Parts: sequence; C-alpha cells; structure tokens
Amino acid sequence: SSPHLVQVRERIRINGQPISKELFSKYFWLVYNRLEETKDPVHASMPAYFRFLTIMAFHVFLQEKVDLAVVEVGIGGAYDCTNIIRAPVVCGVSSLGIDHTSILGDTMEKIAWQKGGIFKPGVPAFTVVQPERPLEVLRDRAQEQECPLYLCPELDAFEGGRWALKLGLAGDHQRSNAALALQLARTWLQRRGCQGLGELKEVPPGAKLAGRPVPLAPTFRPTDAMIQGLRDTEWLGRTQVLPRGPVTWYLDGAHTTSSIQACVRWFRQAALNQDKPHDGSEVRVLLFNATGDRDTAALLKLLLPCHFDYAVFCLNFTEVSVANNADQQNFNVTLENALTRCLENQRTWTRLLEEKGGQDPWLPAPLRVGGGLLQPAPARGTLLLVPPAPRPLNSPALVFPCLAQALRWVAQGRDPQLAAPAATGAHPHPAASSGAVLLREAAAIRVLVTGSLHLVGGVLRLLDPTLSQ
Repeated sequence: SSPHLVQVRERIRINGQPISKELFSKYFWLVYNRLEETKDPVHASMPAYFRFLTIMAFHVFLQEKVDLAVVEVGIGGAYDCTNIIRAPVVCGVSSLGIDHTSILGDTMEKIAWQKGGIFKPGVPAFTVVQPERPLEVLRDRAQEQECPLYLCPELDAFEGGRWALKLGLAGDHQRSNAALALQLARTWLQRRGCQGLGELKEVPPGAKLAGRPVPLAPTFRPTDAMIQGLRDTEWLGRTQVLPRGPVTWYLDGAHTTSSIQACVRWFRQAALNQDKPHDGSEVRVLLFNATGDRDTAALLKLLLPCHFDYAVFCLNFTEVSVANNADQQNFNVTLENALTRCLENQRTWTRLLEEKGGQDPWLPAPLRVGGGLLQPAPARGTLLLVPPAPRPLNSPALVFPCLAQALRWVAQGRDPQLAAPAATGAHPHPAASSGAVLLREAAAIRVLVTGSLHLVGGVLRLLDPTLSQ
C-alpha cells in the first residue's frame, strides 16, 4: 500500500504488520544489488522509488511464501507498475475521485478508464456505487477484457435486518469500502475451496440491471471471522481520533473533493455534534496542507462549514531540518516552493472567510519570494509567517514552517507529548499571541488534520513516537 505515513516499511506488511527493519534491509540490498548487476549498461538506470519498492514487495512476498497478497495500485491502474500481475484472483475498484489529474486526466470518465485498466480476462471484479458515466466506462473496460464486473450492494444488504455490522473505521464512506472488502474476501476464500462461507442470496431478476449498467452482485451472510475483521480493522490516519486531555486530534488523510466531503461529514459528527463544554470555551483548529497538483481552493471551500476559529498551514516536514527523518523527506519539492504554497493557502482561506461572512480580516500583503525571505536560518530562530496586518487583529490564518512548531502552538503545552512553545520571542506577531491565550484557556481544543496523508503522517510521528521505532 502507499504512501506510508511514518516509515517506509509500512508499505510492505505481512499479517498486518510492517516487515521488520532486518527483513527490509535484507531484501532492499538483495534487490538493489541484483538490479545493479543486471541494469542496462547503456542507460545505466535504476527503477524509480515507487517502482523499486513494488519490485521489492513482490520479492518479499515470494520469498516469505505468503498465501495471499493484497496489492494496492499506486496511481491509476492501467499504466501503474503494480499492474503486471497477469491473473489475480479478484480485482476491486473503490469509489472514484478526481486526483492526479496531470497523469490520469481531468474528468471522472478518464480516471475510470485508467482504473479499469486492472481488469483481466475471466477474473471477477467488483466496484461500488459510482456516478453513471464513470460506471459505464468501467463496464466498457470490463467488456473489452471479457472480465465479469459486478456492483457491490450496500453494506446494509449484508446485515439482513437482524444485526448491524460494526466497523473499526468511522465514517459513512467506509461502509462502501467494507462491502467491497467482503466481496473480495469471499471470492478469494471460495477460490481456495473454503467451506461455511454462507449461501449467496439470489438477486431478484428485476434488480440485476434495474437502471444499472453493471449487474448487482449477490449478498451473503458474513462469517464470524469477517464480522470480527470489519469490527477490528485499524488504519492509521483515516478517520482517526486521538484524545489527549483538553486537546483532541482528528486525523484524516483526505485529499480529493469527494474524500474531503466525507471527512467533513465525519468530523461534524465526531466532534461538532458533541455538547459544548460547560466550564469554558471550545476552540476549533484546522491544520491543513496539500501536495501535488490539487486544487487547494476547492478543498478549503469544502471545509468552511466546520466553522474553524483558526486555520494553520504548514509544511509536511516535522522539523525545519528534515535530515533526521529521511522517510519523510520529499526530494521533489523545495522548501521555498512548499512555503510559498502555504502562504497561498493562507490567502485563499482569508478570502473565503471574507466572501462567506462579509468579515474584514487582515488582508495579506503581496507575497515576495527572494532575498532569503522564505529560507529558514538557525540564527532567525522560530518562524511564524504571517503577512503584516494593518492593525493587531486576531488572525484566523497562520503559517508555520514545520509541523513541530505548528503543533506546539496549537496545543500550547496542553498535550503531554508536545512541549510548550517558548514563552517569549517565539511568536511576536499579535495574531499568534492573542490566539495562544484563547488556546491556553479553552476547555476543549478540537483539531482537524487533513489535506495530505504526508501531513497526517508527520503529525502522527510527533504525537506517537512509538510509530517511528
């Protein structure tokens, strides 16, 4: 699976656990040296990062003699390097969203074409409810490959009205993922000749194609093991809640319009519907960053209904210097580019607030990059990047150059895992100091971290150091 949150070993798991450092090192060098010995002498090229890890994952699974490998594509499907498996047991396509548009195309239909590229002749495939046109594209791709494609019924259909299937992952969108997982699991078990899987319930003839371009798959009664599996599923960084006294962290790696919408529904249900504390105020904070070619303005606009008191934008780096954690270093993005994007997000958020409520927050000065403005230097100490305000207002949007500084400011020493920010001189801007007072005095601080799985991973690394071991 990809990407990883804290350590690269998370991408290659056996029995749910990331492979050990010893196994990772052993197989990394085995694969690397073999490729080095056999590479094209003319071009002398090695596989890129994701391709190398894909080759390595297949090698690990073969050498460790796993019974079943679950392989998630990286980007798309048709041209993804994971798509070299000629005869998988079963394929699944989850809910489609607009993402990686520069590679996959800028419409749902184009993206559906790419996703349908994993279909194989005679191999059953399942998908979940999709918009009509993208679903028709998936159907056409399946027909081209002579692949039997089915639409998963809603999870409620598996419950049979007698019991409710409980999920370890919160959020309504996880129910369609669970329905897909049940169909994939049953197909594998059936292929292995397992008994006691529960009889398939026949689909009424009229329901098979009632307004659908893809036939509905039959449901079945989940086994006890399936029920337990759904209930005990954990996946860090997806609808995850970390309560820490007065500070509660809500982490979700949503980074597309559809997943941000699902994230907002989950956050409003998990956090905003709770009773306000009787003994003081509640402060809501958004911690956001986005990477790649994503339309951050569209994502931020979807987050407005959560009514955040503060929006904090920062890089995905845990510290200004990332040399101490190579697994979270991005060699494709310079520090200056990343900070520039954070400042653009800050301006966008301020503009959206102004348009929404007719408010008159401070207006950012034109961004000037150059002369070392965005280059953190040790002599400069802690940076807080906010454009100069015409008057000392309590700004709703702040920018920090790294996660450690952002989290310390948000928590104000009230999360035992995070040190308090320096008492003097660290944040001279009035926007930060006035906000700090509110955060220190609030009875409850609710923080939503979203927009990037890499951002969520960096936050998890700071909030739970055991994940780095």
